[in-house]
Amino acid sequence: MPGPPSRSRALPSSEHPLTPVDFHHQTVLLHETVDVLLPKEGKVILDGTLGGGGHTEALLARGATVVGVDRDPVALAAATARMGGNARFQARQGNFAELSSVAQDLLPVDGVLVDLGVSSPQLDVAERGFSFMKDGPLDMRMGDTGPTAAELIAITDERDLAQILRDYGEEPFARPIARELKRALPQRTLEAAEVVKRAVPRKAWPDRIHVATRTFQALRMAVNGELEALDALLASLPSLLKVGGRAAVISFHSLEDRKVKEAFKALVGGCTCPPGFPVCVCNSQGNFALVSKKAVAASDAEVEANPRSRSAHLRAVEKVR
Repeated sequence: MPGPPSRSRALPSSEHPLTPVDFHHQTVLLHETVDVLLPKEGKVILDGTLGGGGHTEALLARGATVVGVDRDPVALAAATARMGGNARFQARQGNFAELSSVAQDLLPVDGVLVDLGVSSPQLDVAERGFSFMKDGPLDMRMGDTGPTAAELIAITDERDLAQILRDYGEEPFARPIARELKRALPQRTLEAAEVVKRAVPRKAWPDRIHVATRTFQALRMAVNGELEALDALLASLPSLLKVGGRAAVISFHSLEDRKVKEAFKALVGGCTCPPGFPVCVCNSQGNFALVSKKAVAASDAEVEANPRSRSAHLRAVEKVR
């Protein structure tokens, strides 16, 4: 199964289907995330998923210095233009899994932010290949290197492809979908969506989502090594943050949120002494504390304004020792 892609080179604008001026993205949980990170003058924060720069712009407005990291060269160019030459901002190309190396000269820092959602421009531009509603090449890469989704289907055997659909998409019809994908080897998004429709019995199509939703999610996550990148980020947090520093992660589905919740629980630690011990002797207390016990969700007003925020969950931890 593919891991996180290596850092990618920037494409010349003439080669890319989306120009920086087109890159407009509605930032999710903006105020909640900024409040969690406690930005102020003198603090350095890494925005590991810069995107259109909405979170970064708000952090800068509160006085922080922000280094924005993204693998998408168009996102980097758009965010840089949006910041208007702010001396407290710089953009660096890379994957958030690589923050230890991408920002090595700055560590440890006061804050780390990762928004795991796919940017609206990436979803909405057919040429990026993320959408099963618009025809385009079956690409799905967030950067510009590594195999596309079409190439992944072609080079992965049926059994492993079915495993990808099960693990990353929680797709109950993973095996018949994988079989049909291998048989058809689709090159276009709408072609792939039709393959999924053929593979899933009509009476089993879900009511609230498109029948190809889980398959496209799984392929996107595999192409971009998203869960592997998240694992790498979570493992690196102790070395990224100084004492008093905070990490905030916005996730959009149960696989991601579960990983974040479990990793944060491990960082926080907890007493493992048998019940009844008068004092703790296990020394299992971790070096982090939860900022809030439960994940923060989007408000009703935000969901109404931006339906894509419906599944967003924000979790945060602080390094306390």
